[in-house]
Amino acid sequence: MRNRTKGSEQQGQAIDLTPMLDVVFIMLIFFIVTASFIKLPGVEVDKVNANTPDPYKKAGILVAVSGNDEFWIDKKRVESTGLKLNLTRLFNDNPKGGMVIQADNESTIESVAKVADVARDIGITPIAISVEKD
Repeated sequence: MRNRTKGSEQQGQAIDLTPMLDVVFIMLIFFIVTASFIKLPGVEVDKVNANTPDPYKKAGILVAVSGNDEFWIDKKRVESTGLKLNLTRLFNDNPKGGMVIQADNESTIESVAKVADVARDIGITPIAISVEKD
């Protein structure tokens, strides 16, 4: 009889780590899911300083134009011939989202206009150009 009570006491003192592991896995899944929503164009751009009245915050598509007129979408360099195909794919994934063009200060207006023209042909609206606020 004495051994039975001693054994039951030892079992009652064990720490159950299952709830803690559940919380850790839920947090891990949350961070993985939210990290996939953060979109970066893939190149660092030096933006033009400007004053804008109302900022645009619903960007579904981000396109960066670097200082040497290279196009970057989803951290990948895109040739000008593949620009329409990539923008069409992104627009089909999110047809309600607009597009933001992040143009470098050294990029030419022709390359920025080319991105805007391709987006307008596809039907992407609105199209905004990202600038650095003063």
